[in-house]
Amino acid sequence: MNRILLCLAVLAALNGCAVRELAVNRFGDAIAQGGSAFSSDDDPELVRAAAPFSLKLIESLLAESTEHRGLLLAASRGFTQYAYAFLQQEAEEAEDQELAKSLALQDRARRLYSRARGYGLRGLALGKPGFAQELRKDPAKALAATSREDVALLYWTAASWGALIGLSKNDPDVLGELPQVEALMDRALELDEAFDRGAIHTFMIGYESVRQGVAGDPAERARRHFARAMELSGGSEAAPLLALAEAVCVPQQLRAEFESLLEQALRIDTRSAADNRLAIVLAQRRARWLLSRVDYLFTN
Repeated sequence: MNRILLCLAVLAALNGCAVRELAVNRFGDAIAQGGSAFSSDDDPELVRAAAPFSLKLIESLLAESTEHRGLLLAASRGFTQYAYAFLQQEAEEAEDQELAKSLALQDRARRLYSRARGYGLRGLALGKPGFAQELRKDPAKALAATSREDVALLYWTAASWGALIGLSKNDPDVLGELPQVEALMDRALELDEAFDRGAIHTFMIGYESVRQGVAGDPAERARRHFARAMELSGGSEAAPLLALAEAVCVPQQLRAEFESLLEQALRIDTRSAADNRLAIVLAQRRARWLLSRVDYLFTN
């Protein structure tokens, strides 16, 4: 914390534009490459309290260096993670008993997902004039020029956009943007299927149920993504287990498998997790909540 405050003080004292820009970019590089302090933490509430300062710091730096690719990625990733872990989950938990609170949290999550999507699109558009317009008109053509270096931006842009659509089911205009989300994630999968220990395959477990124009059973496609996600993560991630439980087991009313998957997620040892401890802790919290609702989710 002291180091960050000192850096901010130094930036404020700089008068020369070139020197200031260099300092901002150097500091931006350090911030963009960070994040391990959060991801390795096992205290979600501590991270929840600290994350807003980090996110506003990133935005302050982006105001000075509007085309800093690393900061744009950090903003897209950070706002998506915060909205999902600390707003959308709480909104779902409050829905049954505190509807007004749930709706307010959903609205806030939508705004942050939209902000995350905007930063991701800005990052992908760097050096590509007319990218945003082309993406809406012809997604495949717009994304043809992307490379393996773009995979993280492709993933987080699609993840935030998909989450925004998921919370906007009564808005036909937003629902009509699914082809862009699909194109972004398909391109990321094509470029690097192993990204972040199979995170793209994990996303696809839930997405297959809404994919249009593809032959075969969506549940079987989801299971193939699940198998690959588990393989790529070495079984160290809880997210694929929850994704299959919610996306396949609930619609098909497979209660025994649902409970088995969530129990498996709860058995993952967070002490041995290095850089993904927080994600596992949060997933396990959701697994416990889902198990508490099993009689509501299943009629048999």
